[in-house]
Amino acid sequence: MPNILLVGNGAREHAIAEAVMRSSQNPRLFSFMKANNPGIASLSEKIKIGSYSDLDAITAFAKENKIDFAVIGPEDPLNNGVVDALAKSGISAVGPTKNLARLETSKSFTRNLVNKYNILGNPQYKVFTSMDGVEVFLNKLEGIVLKPDGLTGGKGVLVQGDHFSIKEEALKLCEQILSGGSSLIVEEKFDGEEFSLQCLCDGKTVVGTPLVQDHKRRFDGDRGPNTGGMGSFSLPDHSMPFLKSSDIEAGLEITRQVAAALLKETGIPYKGVMYGGFIATKDGVKLLEYNARFGDPEAMNILPLLKTDFVEICKHIIDGTLDKLKIEFEHKATVCKYVVPKGYGLPADHPDAASSKAKIEVGNVGKARLYYSSVDKKDDGLYLSSSRAIGIVGIADTLEEARNITSEGVKAVKGHVDYREDIGTDALIQKRIDHMSKIRKE
Repeated sequence: MPNILLVGNGAREHAIAEAVMRSSQNPRLFSFMKANNPGIASLSEKIKIGSYSDLDAITAFAKENKIDFAVIGPEDPLNNGVVDALAKSGISAVGPTKNLARLETSKSFTRNLVNKYNILGNPQYKVFTSMDGVEVFLNKLEGIVLKPDGLTGGKGVLVQGDHFSIKEEALKLCEQILSGGSSLIVEEKFDGEEFSLQCLCDGKTVVGTPLVQDHKRRFDGDRGPNTGGMGSFSLPDHSMPFLKSSDIEAGLEITRQVAAALLKETGIPYKGVMYGGFIATKDGVKLLEYNARFGDPEAMNILPLLKTDFVEICKHIIDGTLDKLKIEFEHKATVCKYVVPKGYGLPADHPDAASSKAKIEVGNVGKARLYYSSVDKKDDGLYLSSSRAIGIVGIADTLEEARNITSEGVKAVKGHVDYREDIGTDALIQKRIDHMSKIRKE
C-alpha cells in the first residue's frame, strides 16, 4: 500500500490520479495542487493547496505523509527543482531533475544537445541573445519559426504564415522577444504533419506509448490562435493514418539517442516522461520540441488505455528497470475535447472575454470520461477560470464511436462554454493524409 504524492492540478493530473488509483497495489494518494481540482481531490486521501515554487511546503507535505514516491505532472514544478528538493529528503520521483528538465525548459539546450551528439531531426537553427546576425540568418531560411528560450505554455512559438507573413514582421518580433530578456531561437519551418510520441524513460530504456495528435488551434479547421491544446485523438492501431511505421521508429530512435545523450552530458539518468513533438516531412521525421512530462490533453488519450499497473511502471522507472516490464495498452480509439470558456484564447477586449469567471453546470456525460482542469469549486458550484475547463474523453473500438461518445459528453457541460467540433473527424484526418501524400509525392 504505497503512499504516492501527485504534484499538479490539471486534467492531465486528474488522468494520472485515476491511473494511480486503478492499481492493484491499493495506493494512497496525496495531492499537492495550486488550485482545488475536484476530480483529483475526490481520489486523494489528503490534499494541500500551495505554490509550485514553495519547495519547502511540498517536501514538508511529502514527509508528513510518509510518501514512498512522487509523480510530477506539470512543467512548472519541474522547472522549480521539485524533484531535486524531494531527493534531498530521500523521496524519489517520476520526473526529471531541474538540470534534465531543461529538455523542455530551454529550447536552446535541446537543440544544442541534439546537434552536439549528431542526432538526426534538428532543423537549421541559431540561438541569439541580441539582434546581431538575426537578419542575415533570416534571409537564409525559406520559412521561419521563432521561439523564445523558455517555458511558454505551448503558446510562445511564432510561425511564418500563421503569426506573421514577411521577414520585416519577423525582425520586429525578434526584437520584441529579445527585449523581454529571453534568448531567441530562429529555426527553419518544416512542411509536414505533426504527431506526439510520449515515451516512458528510466534513463536507459525508452518505451513508446500510443501516438496522439493534438490540435492547438482555438477553432474548427485549425483556425485561430494557438492554445494549450483544444483536443486530441488516438487510433486503435496506436499509429496515425498519415504516417509510415518508419516515421514512428524514427521518433523512437531520436528519443532513445536523446536519453543517452542526456546521461552522457549530465551523468544523471532521465527518469520520467520524454514527450517528443515530431513532424513527418518529405525528408523524414524532424524534431519540433520535447516536453519533460505527459502532454495535456495527450495524457487523457493514453493513460485510460493502460493495461499495465501504473504504480508498477513508476517503480520500474525509479529503479531503472523498465526493460524488465512489459507495458501494454488497449487497442482502442480515443477522442478528447476540451470544454473552454467562450473567451479562451481571445483578446481581453473581445465580448466573450468575460466568460472566464462564469458558472457552469456539469450534467451526465454518459459513457464519456470527465477530467477536470482549470475550474474553481465554490460552495454554490463550479466556476470557469481563464483557461481550459474540462477534458471530455470518449473511448471505443472505432474512432467514430469514440467521437460520438465525446460529442454527447461535451453537451452535458452547460454554461458560457465552447469546444471544437472537428477533433478526430474523418474530414480533418483525410486532410492530413492528402497533405502527406502530396509532400511525399505518392
